[in-house]
Amino acid sequence: MKYIDINCDMGESFGAYTIGMDKEVISHITSANIACGFHAGDPMVLRRTVRLASENGVGAGAHPGFPDLLGFGRRKMECTPDEIENYVIYQTGAIRAFCNAEGIALQHVKPHGGLYNMAAENEKLIETIAKAIARVDRNLIMVCLAGQNARRFREIVENAGIQVVFEAFPDRAYTPEGTLVSRSKPGAVIYDPEAVAERALMMAAKGMIEAEDGSMLTLEADTLCVHGDTPDAVDLVRNIRETLEANDITVVPMAEIISLKQGKKAL
Repeated sequence: MKYIDINCDMGESFGAYTIGMDKEVISHITSANIACGFHAGDPMVLRRTVRLASENGVGAGAHPGFPDLLGFGRRKMECTPDEIENYVIYQTGAIRAFCNAEGIALQHVKPHGGLYNMAAENEKLIETIAKAIARVDRNLIMVCLAGQNARRFREIVENAGIQVVFEAFPDRAYTPEGTLVSRSKPGAVIYDPEAVAERALMMAAKGMIEAEDGSMLTLEADTLCVHGDTPDAVDLVRNIRETLEANDITVVPMAEIISLKQGKKAL
């Protein structure tokens, strides 16, 4: 039997502004990446989103990014390793505090936007983020982009003392090199729920996906990311889960994915 996690970026509303359909999407996912206030979110939104995850049995995760509210954290920033470490510790600590307040454990940390994309091509940045997460809590899981660097990234993250899961994006286009096509380019985001569901099934069942040039990429993913701020987001994530489960793929939180893998190793 195959297992997969479905994660979604959440808690991205801010003050009077509502972004995403968190309440509608939450029942279809198993892990939530919660904005920590640097690229989106505020203390009220953070706590509401942690509570929403708790009420729905969804694993709560921190989604730390660059201090870039105007650019929604998607712009690349030149920062020192110390700055990156402190940004990650600060933001992860904020979500962890609200998880403590709501009586649940923080499950994972997934870098956001520009920070995530830069880390996908930079071993030193992966190491810096992993060490920052380990300083907060060695029981946390780090989420990294699945692809050709996965083996090396696993080594770096596990050397820092934490676990890692690898992620794929059924609603995003891929370059032939296995990175995500920039959102500034046409076709970077895929909106058709049926097409996205088929891509999710290919990723979960076969560990492969078609790149923008038609070539096939190998992506051994533990978790699939969907976006709750796109049009028809609810239909998109519902179709993904129904398609996976109809094909005998069990959807579980990423912490359970780790436990299942460790159990198999023990055998």
